[in-house]
Amino acid sequence: MKLVIHSKNIEITDAIREYVHQKIEKAASHFQNITNEVDVHLSVARNPRINTRQAAEVTIYANGSVIRAEESSENLYASIDLVADKIARQLRKYKERRQDQKTHAQPTEVVVAESVVPDLIGDRTPELPNEVVRTKYFSMPPMTLAEASEQLQLVGHDFYMFRNSETGEINVIYERNHGGYGVIQPRNGNGHTNGKNGKSSHTNIVMPEKLHSK
Repeated sequence: MKLVIHSKNIEITDAIREYVHQKIEKAASHFQNITNEVDVHLSVARNPRINTRQAAEVTIYANGSVIRAEESSENLYASIDLVADKIARQLRKYKERRQDQKTHAQPTEVVVAESVVPDLIGDRTPELPNEVVRTKYFSMPPMTLAEASEQLQLVGHDFYMFRNSETGEINVIYERNHGGYGVIQPRNGNGHTNGKNGKSSHTNIVMPEKLHSK
């Protein structure tokens, strides 16, 4: 298992490196058969209005899936402990879900709303940060909406970008404030998407109950 440590605003000492290896390798010890690579990002955020926060983020690449966990506290070693426990739970859920899918394969119910959303930001003015503080690169294999919703839960974000296996287009799936999931799709010049329904640039979808559990 390949483990890479990155840092921001903090020096990675031998003691820190050894502690990360000890905790993260232990957390992933029962899942090495599905774990390809582990990225650990340690950082210190200094804000004069709040206490210094020391964060530990772990990203695991497992058989084409991405599993992510992040924790922060006022102590780096405590953050590493917390994120190690969290990533172990995420791996366990991922493995159980894969086994359940193999045993009880069920079709995914997808309900598509045909309304077109012309403008996602309304009268708000988009604002970009002054500088890019972090850039991430990752592979984007084609996947279904059901597979994308699973990835959304595994990475711990409220959105997930993926390549739709049915259309070949880049889509974004996200958690809606009032429950369920939404999908943002590209729209071509005639106001329609390139998908099979050809009618919606913004869809709401309903997934099976087991996909909503976290």
